[in-house]
Amino acid sequence: MRWRVALIAAMALVATAAGCTAPKARWREAESAPSGGSGAIAWRDCADDARRIASDLGRKVPGGVLFECGKVAVPQDWNTAVDGKAPDGQNFEIEVMRARSDRQGQRIGSLVTNPGGPGASGFDFTVYLAGQLAPVLQRFDLIGFDPRGVGRSAPVKCISDSDMDASFGYEPDPVSDADFQGAVALSRKIADGCDAKYGEDLRLFSTEQAARDIDAIRTALGDEKLTYLGFSYGTLLGAVYARLFPKGIRAMVLDGAVDPRQSPVAGSEGQALGFERAFANFTAWCRQNARACQIGPDARAAVLSALDTARTNPVRGDDGRRATAGWVLYAIVSSLYSEQAWPFLARGMSELRGGDPGLVFLLADSYAERDPNGKYSNLFDANNAVNCADSAEYPTVATIRTLQADWRKKYPIFGSLLALSMLTCAVWPGKPDPYPVGPATGSPPIVVVGTKGDPATPYEATPELAQLLGTGTVVTWEGEGHTAYPSTSCIRNAVDAYLIDLKVPARNLTCPAR
Repeated sequence: MRWRVALIAAMALVATAAGCTAPKARWREAESAPSGGSGAIAWRDCADDARRIASDLGRKVPGGVLFECGKVAVPQDWNTAVDGKAPDGQNFEIEVMRARSDRQGQRIGSLVTNPGGPGASGFDFTVYLAGQLAPVLQRFDLIGFDPRGVGRSAPVKCISDSDMDASFGYEPDPVSDADFQGAVALSRKIADGCDAKYGEDLRLFSTEQAARDIDAIRTALGDEKLTYLGFSYGTLLGAVYARLFPKGIRAMVLDGAVDPRQSPVAGSEGQALGFERAFANFTAWCRQNARACQIGPDARAAVLSALDTARTNPVRGDDGRRATAGWVLYAIVSSLYSEQAWPFLARGMSELRGGDPGLVFLLADSYAERDPNGKYSNLFDANNAVNCADSAEYPTVATIRTLQADWRKKYPIFGSLLALSMLTCAVWPGKPDPYPVGPATGSPPIVVVGTKGDPATPYEATPELAQLLGTGTVVTWEGEGHTAYPSTSCIRNAVDAYLIDLKVPARNLTCPAR
């Protein structure tokens, strides 16, 4: 979600709605699917959708790009499918968006993307990326999709807006047993609500099922092999695809690596470490940039003071919400996804101290995907469904309570929050459907990109994923924030050359922060 947070930071003061008319395409086949697919997509113009998405993101639709949308039918359960078809005819329809440049020439094929989450919309991401990847768009159709359970593709929606507010606003480090049990009760309420609505079908939203959907999308696009760009959780989705279909890959870039071998506990602790490290980098920036950081020079002390005040005397916002420690901490989490958001974090903390929580709520809401009317997307409904289906190794409630105390000492700001993040899956009723883990034997080189200052997918997982795949080659960015491409010319040039010309980056390529 780094891209979304960066956009929110850029429009933190004024949200500007914008729109423009998509140009007519210069290619003849725009209304038909590429040849060679066994399940050709019936494309329709969706410029209006792209304009609405761009407006929501405070951007304009990029000029010279045509947006089309379509559907790919996939079996609800690939485990019971025969020759790619559900025996009972029960399918999910996966919504797909295609962005094509009117300057496209010497077309290579489709570049399928995933923004991560799990739960983030590929539609939103496609509109964003189309304005960032001009050289790539000249050679590829840019393909985004909402994975099963997300957005427009059989969306999971089982958490009320009021429960979402309660969850984000809840005390992130409950010390008393009563407060901890309150967090458990809220997690059970959320889990039970999803169970009541979906029951055993919750397992259908696992990562392996979604990875098999990607191969169905590839077939429907008419591409002999997959070219894929995955970010954050999208690296896990790509790694599972590579395990299942290694010889079906043309090129694959995984940016912001998730190690498929990590247990939920190890993954959560890694994130606690990552956010603490990113926060330390933010405080160092504050010391060096006094004019841009209103809470310097000791930003850590200022933030800890803000959290303490939020626990005893939370400021009320214009919408009636109180800026509790939960909301304040999620504003901090949100801001650490992008270095561009650091000045807004400092300003938000300063304004909160002065009695105005508006910017704090804006930053937290960008993370939560909560709109000004208090309505949530289904990002976290899907996030829970996927994460809980993916592993049978979530700790018990009692173990989480022990981890909370331990991680509070090791990671003072974020440890407890990351421990408590496992509660919902600890009480989740659905049966797990773990994904396969192993090398991508027979695949071409896979590029794994890692950022040294990444809070959400800490850099340590980058070489681990490359080693697991067996064909992975590491590219390192010494920058800040979540994921790297296309932040700097060094990263962008290396990835573009690989995607377009299959030129594998130099071994252990390291790109400077600036």
